[in-house]
Amino acid sequence: MFQIIWLGLSVFLIFIIFIRTPQNNGLASFATKTNILGSPSSAERFLNNLTALGIAIYLILAIQFNFTNLTN
Repeated sequence: MFQIIWLGLSVFLIFIIFIRTPQNNGLASFATKTNILGSPSSAERFLNNLTALGIAIYLILAIQFNFTNLTN
C-alpha cells in the first residue's frame, strides 16, 4: 500500500518540478521584473509548499522502506 503511494508521489513530484517555469531568464527578466525582492504570488507559494510537503513525505516513506528492508 505504501509502495503504491510512494510510486504515485514520485511521479507527482517529477511532474510538478518539471511543470514549474524557470525563475531566472537572464537580464531581460531582471529589467522587466517589478517586484524583485517581494514575496511570490499565492499560487506560487502554494506550489512551493506542496512541493516541499511532497518531498518530505517521499523522504519519510523512503526511510521507512529502508528500515523495513534492513530488518527483514
